[in-house]
Amino acid sequence: MSDPQGPHGPRRDTRGIVDAPGLFARVRFRRRTPAPELRPYLEHYWLIDWDLPEPYVSRLVPHPSVNLVFGRYAGCGDETAGSAEVSGIGLGLFTQRLEGTGRVCGVQFRPGGFRPFAPGAPVSRWTGRRLPASRVLTPPAPPSAVLDAGDENARVAALDAYLRALGPAPDPRAHRAMALADLVRTDRTVRRVDGLARAEGVSVRSLQRLFAAYVGVGPKWVILRYRIHEALERARSGPGVDWAALAADLGYSDQAHLVRDFTATLGVPPTALADH
Repeated sequence: MSDPQGPHGPRRDTRGIVDAPGLFARVRFRRRTPAPELRPYLEHYWLIDWDLPEPYVSRLVPHPSVNLVFGRYAGCGDETAGSAEVSGIGLGLFTQRLEGTGRVCGVQFRPGGFRPFAPGAPVSRWTGRRLPASRVLTPPAPPSAVLDAGDENARVAALDAYLRALGPAPDPRAHRAMALADLVRTDRTVRRVDGLARAEGVSVRSLQRLFAAYVGVGPKWVILRYRIHEALERARSGPGVDWAALAADLGYSDQAHLVRDFTATLGVPPTALADH
């Protein structure tokens, strides 16, 4: 499987973040590279710290990825000790109110990469849910071990140590699921599930079972989600987008179909973002 991180570390795009400039103006946001033995399963670590004079609501169109999130912020439960939760794939727009001071240390798994750390259940069990990490992962991680580490490098080292302790179980099917999900992300010609199944020499049903067990959603959903990410990037590029041409480029039947999917996910049509 190719390494999307490449030689320069984690990806640097802002795909999925609805208002990246607004968010980055208010928080310190960094992506960090995991230890080498963890990289086959993880996209990156993401670290956020903030001290806000007034509340801000961040909005995200989630990737088809599970996240492990250590946080200390208003509304996270025990704000002194912090929290640790597994956030399954979000099916709709994810919103988070940030206020006062806070810190989050997150782990974004590659699509298909979470199951080896929690092999006892299909990843679809966590889809659309946010659960205490102690209900999903063994051994559980005390949030303070990550959040109270002395500096950023120490927090990354604490994340590495915890994930190594989980001991990802070797699983060829997980690697196949990761490779297929990465193909959907990077190959714009992958537009239909039946075409992907034919190229892989499997039935559509087999492909659907693989994605449900290891990614957490079906292959059609993954294809559609990456389409929405691309449409969001184009919408943020400013006015003058040829939406009919973009719809055709992304494999939609027509412009109206693209607008319906975009509006259902974000709550506003693409032109509403292009006008800002």
